[in-house]
This record gives sequence, structure tokens and C-alpha cells, in this order.
Amino acid sequence: MQIYLDHSATTPPRPEAIAAMEQVFTRQWGNPSSIHGWGERAAIALETARLQVAALLNASPEAIVFTSGGTEADNLAILGVARHYQRPQHLIISSIEHPAVSEPARFLESQGWQVTRLPVDRLGRVNPADLAAAFRPETVLVSILYGQSEVGTLQPIDQLGTLCRDRGVLFHVDAVQVAGRLPLDVQQLPVDLLSLSSHKLYGPQGAGALYVRPGVDLIPLLGGGGQEFGLRSGTQPVPVIAGFGVAAALAAQEMAAESLRLQGLRDRLFDLLADCPDLVPTGDRLHRLPHHVSFCARHTDGEMLSGKTIVRQMNLAGIAISAGSACHSGKTVPSPILKAMGYSDRLAQSAIRLTLGHSTTLADIDWTATVLRQVLARLTPPLSLTAL
Repeated sequence: MQIYLDHSATTPPRPEAIAAMEQVFTRQWGNPSSIHGWGERAAIALETARLQVAALLNASPEAIVFTSGGTEADNLAILGVARHYQRPQHLIISSIEHPAVSEPARFLESQGWQVTRLPVDRLGRVNPADLAAAFRPETVLVSILYGQSEVGTLQPIDQLGTLCRDRGVLFHVDAVQVAGRLPLDVQQLPVDLLSLSSHKLYGPQGAGALYVRPGVDLIPLLGGGGQEFGLRSGTQPVPVIAGFGVAAALAAQEMAAESLRLQGLRDRLFDLLADCPDLVPTGDRLHRLPHHVSFCARHTDGEMLSGKTIVRQMNLAGIAISAGSACHSGKTVPSPILKAMGYSDRLAQSAIRLTLGHSTTLADIDWTATVLRQVLARLTPPLSLTAL
């Protein structure tokens, strides 16, 4: 029995997306900037995808800039704003951002920018009052992720964005984990820039998009032919963008029912493991991605139990999950996200994440809970009160 529960890492491309890619590869393979028939056919595929992605966000198509993925979209948003300023300014992010945001922020810091990293509570939520207190006269941009990939927590984007808008500060949202799973309406959300990624919503890898609110000015990161409204030069990879568009259109059609189905499976998995003494749930159960389940494994005074060890044992049983901790130079390190949430190094090293998707069934959830209990029973000696 093979069960894939790592949909926050990547999702399998839908057959309809693959079919759209094959159509472009065989019949619409021209350069979309060319004005002959081959180019026009490619341009039609490109602009159809732009309409489809825009519809997912209730945006105008001209506000969608295609990129190579969520990482490039985040970088374009942050550095595209920053490059307007000859003198360093002030940037605000949260303390639990994806590296696609935290690393550009670190780069700007090395160039003299001031960066404020907002704290989060034990559940991983930013307090809007902390953002309100962090603004300075030189604050030009706030970047906060919507759904945290490791612990599943959703941020109060409406409140945070309203604070930014009231002060005339640009607001960027990394919505990579949310797009296609929860509604995103940029006509209602107070956001100026929003990032998303194809392969998180059953499209192909290698495509993403940045929503740029009309009137927001970015300086591009790449010099070249001026494609994508001058913001992302380079001949567009039309096949993967076409697949992205089809996946976005299907996500928009199915989102309401699928989100409720996944929430039910998510909550069942949490409930089935609620009495497991070896597991500590992480993140916010109320404000949470609909497909996301995450835990830390408790330690004893003996050998450290890492999330990677649990992942390997689950993989041997045919179940794919992921570890919450990152691996650098072959060494497992405590999750910086969980440390920012107040967890100890020992617990933060044992994080695991199970993320559900279209193929996940009730039987998958029940079997996964059984296997995870068996794995933990083998790996974890009896818990002692002094071990916590």
C-alpha cells in the first residue's frame, strides 16, 4: 500500500495539466513574442493560462506576472520594491517565513536595510498589534506568508494588510500553500503583491506567478527582452505555464468541496492520534491549512529522535511524509520555525508533517495513524516525566 502525504512539498500534476502541456509541446510550441502564426498560437496558450490564473485570484490578467516558481515570485516582490531606493529603508517580515522571503531579507540587511522580524505565539500566529508597533517612517514593505508550510498556521492577512494600507506601506503575501486550497480574492484582500506556485496546486514544476496590484511599481531582477510586462524577461516556458493555467482553473472549480473534504480527513487524523503520548501537535488547529497535520515527537533522556528518522521508517512502510527540520551539510538541525514558536531544540528536531491531497482517502488516514503509532512504539522508549 503506497500513500503519499507530502502535498505541501509538491503535488502530482493532474492529467488535464499534462494534456495541456502535450498540446503546447506538439502544436503551440512557437515563441509567444513572434507575430507569425506559430507565435500567435503560443501566445494564445500563454494568455489563456494568464486568464485562468487570474480567475483563481479574482484579478485582472494584466496583474499576473509568470515566474519560474514561488521562490522567484517572492524575490521579485521583495527585491523589486527594494531596488527603487538608493538608500536603505525598513522591511518587516515574520519570524517564520519561508527562506524565499527570509533570505532576500537577509541580503537586504547586509546592504544596510533595517529588518524587523515579528514574533509569533506558540501556535505560530502574528499578533497584529506587534505589526502596528513595528512601523517606522522609513518602512516601505511588509512581507508575511499566509499559510506556514511546516506547521499549517494561517495568518490574519486581512488585519495585517489593513494596517499596511492605512499607513501607505506595500504588503506582500506568500500564498504558495494557500492558493488552490482556500479562496483568494485580491479585490477584497488588502494585498499589493501575492506569490503562488504551480506545483503546489497540481500543476507542473517550473512555473509560478506574482500578482502585482495595478499601480504598484517594481524594478525587474532580470535584464532582457522585456517579457511579462517588462517585469520578467526571458522567453516564457509556455508548456508549463499552460499546465499551470489548467490546474488553477480546476482548483477554482473544485476548491469549495475539496477543502471541506480535506478538513474532515485532517481533523480525523489529528483525532486518531490525540491520545498518542509520543506526539505533540504543532500549529493552530482553528486557523489552519485544510490539508495540513503536523507534530513533534517527544524525546526521552536517551538518544535523540529526529523527524528524519520517523520519515525514513514511514517510507519503509510505503507512506510518504516529511520532516519539519532542515538538513544542512548532512546534519539535522532543529526547525527554526518551531524555535521561533518557543519550542525547545529537542522537540524542534523531531518535527514531522503529513499533508493530504486529492488522492487521500479515509482508509489512507486510518492506516497512516496505525502505522505511525507502530513506528513510534519501536523508536520511542517509555516516556519519563523528567524527559520533557
